[in-house]
Amino acid sequence: MRLEVITPETVCLDREVRRIVAEAPDGYFGMLPNHGDFLTELVPGILIYEPAGGGDAGEDRFVAVQSGTLVKCGAHVRVAVRSAIEGDDLAWLRERVETEFRQHDEDERAARAALARLEASMIRRFRDLEGMGP
Repeated sequence: MRLEVITPETVCLDREVRRIVAEAPDGYFGMLPNHGDFLTELVPGILIYEPAGGGDAGEDRFVAVQSGTLVKCGAHVRVAVRSAIEGDDLAWLRERVETEFRQHDEDERAARAALARLEASMIRRFRDLEGMGP
């Protein structure tokens, strides 16, 4: 089956795989090529896949994902997530995840704070305009 992992910025992974293991809100699940069509939410965690054919067949590979959606339709599995990092060394992947996902969360908090300040400023200006009435 074909596994595609996409983020808003890029296609992180696009390759043939033998199996997939991922985590949904109600726990881990596995998928093989003949698995029925499927749709689920993914929680932040590690998606595991086994590549099909080639030199790394039989060796599990990993993709750290930051929440998203998995859709299996026929022989194609699409995973759309906020952020993803691929690797084959779990210790290295954990370190990258802690650094990058933490930075992503901090950037998101800063953006939300800036938006809240902008909204508060707009409300104050509208109130000032109402006070200037006819």
